[in-house]
Amino acid sequence: MRRFRNVKIVATLGPASSDYETIRALHEAGADVFRLNMSHGDHEEIRERHAIIRQVEKDLNNPVGILADLQGPKLRVGVFVNDAEELENGASFRLDLDETPGDATRVCLPHKEIFDALEVGTTLLVNDGKIRLKVTECGADFAETEVIAGGTISNRKGVNVPDVVLPLAALSEKDKKDLEFVCQLGVDWLALSFVQRPEDVWEARNLANGRAAILSKIEKPAAVKAFEEILDVSDGIMVARGDLGVELPVQNVPPIQKRLIRKCRKVAKPVIVATQMLESMIDSPMPTRAEVSDVATAIYEGADAIMLSAESAAGSFPIEAVTTMNNVAVEVESDATYTEIIEASRIADRKTVADGIVAAAREIAETTDIKAICCYTQSGTTALLVSRERPRVPIIALTPLRDTARRLALSWGTDCVVISGDVDRFKQAVVNAARAARMGGYATEDDQILVTAGVPFNVTGTTNILRVAPCAERLIYAHDPE
Repeated sequence: MRRFRNVKIVATLGPASSDYETIRALHEAGADVFRLNMSHGDHEEIRERHAIIRQVEKDLNNPVGILADLQGPKLRVGVFVNDAEELENGASFRLDLDETPGDATRVCLPHKEIFDALEVGTTLLVNDGKIRLKVTECGADFAETEVIAGGTISNRKGVNVPDVVLPLAALSEKDKKDLEFVCQLGVDWLALSFVQRPEDVWEARNLANGRAAILSKIEKPAAVKAFEEILDVSDGIMVARGDLGVELPVQNVPPIQKRLIRKCRKVAKPVIVATQMLESMIDSPMPTRAEVSDVATAIYEGADAIMLSAESAAGSFPIEAVTTMNNVAVEVESDATYTEIIEASRIADRKTVADGIVAAAREIAETTDIKAICCYTQSGTTALLVSRERPRVPIIALTPLRDTARRLALSWGTDCVVISGDVDRFKQAVVNAARAARMGGYATEDDQILVTAGVPFNVTGTTNILRVAPCAERLIYAHDPE
């Protein structure tokens, strides 16, 4: 299924998008990857949605990526006698480990690890930052705070602690059970919530044991500070602007987004921009102009993917939201300014033969009449390197491994084709590439394509051949080397 855009779309599934007809319609409208949110829905519901995605994939004969988003450690206050209280600016408010229902002066915060990390002057944010508390005194089991920004506090509202790195594992016991469950199901990506340090990623990687790629969500100041170390041990990144915008001043988020996207592009790792992209479409069939501009900005910055959350999971217009996102992407990428921005921001860390091969492929494709870059890839690395170059021509990734094709569904510009049978000669690789280009509508028999591959075949990391090839098979058989 050819997309007439390069940026990928991730759609979250939920109550509004849990049946076959809707999920198929979402994919046909433009969703390349489906997100299963482990914070919502039990294992049986997740299993059913996973099975439907795979059935849609089979029926449409098109690789579809599945991303399981682990909940992570959720910090919440306890309950109140009256369910909710009003906190006034300047008032004192105590947090402690006493499970007695709270009132206007105190409430339980059942997370001893928070008290272990607090210091006088630390800021606590409650209910997505609507309430701001400043610690004036603290101990092993309590914190006295001053209400800096008051408001309504109610049962089990979330708590953010932006000033400190909390001694919390990124994976709770629930996360570990969920991780094993979705890995056995066969998801392609695991998204880790509230990553603070590279060690958090290693824990998930060890548990996944190669069964899924690891994507780190950047939503805490500590993760921004340690970003390069986290990126180094991750397979991909999500700029999760929701919590990031709570824990940091909102004006800090746009430059952070831009900086993180560029760093991901430099090392050829996919990056998703997420949260509140078309928020108003939860209830409206039309987005705001500001939301359209926000989506466009992420595309202009060169993000690999843009994501819908509640818009497709629980909103009234899930298909319209995906369609809108697709239409914005097509329009932005047809703008000459888009090409100028993407090429001006091209920064690559080229150190290997494969780096040189894909850079040369882009240069040749953009200076001659080449219709597509076709790359044979076992692990997906070559396709990621080609994607990093952001070429002006389509990228066709050919792989014998369906898992590789599914993971590449998240990467900018890649159209993934699963090839059957063993390929042990370069001529056969060129023939397969030409057939894929013709069948996908990228080229005709009169056109030329570029083919990259590694010899020996089916060995990871051996990209060493670049060939300009005709799409006419009679010419390939007549002139191409074995």
